[in-house]
Amino acid sequence: MKSRPRKQPPREATRSEKLWGGRFTRGADPLAERFTGSLAFDRRLWPHDVRGSVAWAKALAKAGLLSAAERDAIVKGLDVVRAELAAGTFPFRTELEDIHTNVERRLQELIGEVGGKLHTGRSRNDQIAVDERLYLREMVAEVRAGLRRTQEALVTRAAEAVDTPLPGYTHLQRAQPVVLGHHLLAYVFMLQRDCDRFGDCGARADTLPLGAAALAGTAFPIDLEALAKDLGFAEVSPNSLDAVSDRDTLLEFLAAAAITGMHLSRLAADLTLWATAEFGFVEFSDAFATGSSIMPQKKNPDVAELIRGKSGRLYGNLVAVLAMMKGLPLAYNSDMQEDKEPFFDSVDTLEAILAVVPPMIESLTFRTDRMRRAAGENFATATDLADYLVKKGVAFRHAHGLVGKIVRFCETEGKALDGLSLVELRRFSPLFQDDAKDALTVEASLRARAATGGTAPEAVRRSLALARTLIARA
Repeated sequence: MKSRPRKQPPREATRSEKLWGGRFTRGADPLAERFTGSLAFDRRLWPHDVRGSVAWAKALAKAGLLSAAERDAIVKGLDVVRAELAAGTFPFRTELEDIHTNVERRLQELIGEVGGKLHTGRSRNDQIAVDERLYLREMVAEVRAGLRRTQEALVTRAAEAVDTPLPGYTHLQRAQPVVLGHHLLAYVFMLQRDCDRFGDCGARADTLPLGAAALAGTAFPIDLEALAKDLGFAEVSPNSLDAVSDRDTLLEFLAAAAITGMHLSRLAADLTLWATAEFGFVEFSDAFATGSSIMPQKKNPDVAELIRGKSGRLYGNLVAVLAMMKGLPLAYNSDMQEDKEPFFDSVDTLEAILAVVPPMIESLTFRTDRMRRAAGENFATATDLADYLVKKGVAFRHAHGLVGKIVRFCETEGKALDGLSLVELRRFSPLFQDDAKDALTVEASLRARAATGGTAPEAVRRSLALARTLIARA
């Protein structure tokens, strides 16, 4: 029997290859090295790491710490590194812990010892802080674009349904008639708040942490204000300890993502409920539904259900980072390495949701006949009958009680409100006149609610115009 070759352990980085190796007399245990390494997930930050390094090299030269030739060699070397990373040919080495060390070591391989000057006056602590902020601001822009596309899809469908009655619900019980356009616009305005939250998060990330070094600030005369401008930041962090230990903007992103996930989950919950045979208000396109492996007749709203389910990931990622940060003393701690995977997962999850929601909405078939019929059932206009009495001078609380008795009478007699005769209505109040039944129609109920934010078609058209204006401003 041939013996199998022994599996070789990953190559252990020598002390000289570690950025911190000078103080140590032996290499890291391979298990510890794998445990502490972050390259598997922080490698996605490479565009921002290279960008920050190019800006730092220029700042070092401006401060007289690099000659023009050294600066140019470093910048050209980083251009090669960027090209390798973009092409997928970069020789990643997992034993070098993280993206920062991989980039720096590759730079030194390409241009020699001068590459070792790049890290003058900075630390991986402020380096990761600036990488994350650059990445976060980019993701904020992408998420806001996805939110806009979702809003546009909802506005388009709402504009088609300004006059389409739909039963409104409270406690999942039929309440009062609304119009479908009004219901869809509710989500447009929810997503507008989400868009604003992400914008606020991006604005608060507009502070440069680079230059804080490990925690105490750089010891060299770097023009940090010029560096901030070079990297597109509005200002420099006023406190080096805060700069390297702050993850507030990342937490804000996670919080905004969780709230957005909640809103889209509620939309998905509405649609999955409406798609049931019991409601029958909507049908999903075949392109956004699946079947059953055992029941041939099934058409399942799996896409909407997964939108609803993935909100739990967004919640979990927020809580994970909050829990990780809650007990950390100043300044940087390795615990903070655990911020990246939840952050990246929320980015990926939210982008996946926002990619699928607009086409799903666009492809829905609304069963407006079912909606219209249901909007007038289950005493949906009882409040309108009470309002009729109020207009006759009856106190609302008394009118509410009278109409409650009328509803009970209808239930006993097996009648609908609009099926009552004037004689029957006047048994409860002599104030009912021939026009009382007009108040009980769904159309009259909708028209009556024309105040700002109401469900009257007139008010919904105004809301549509506002929604379009908000989207256009983005």
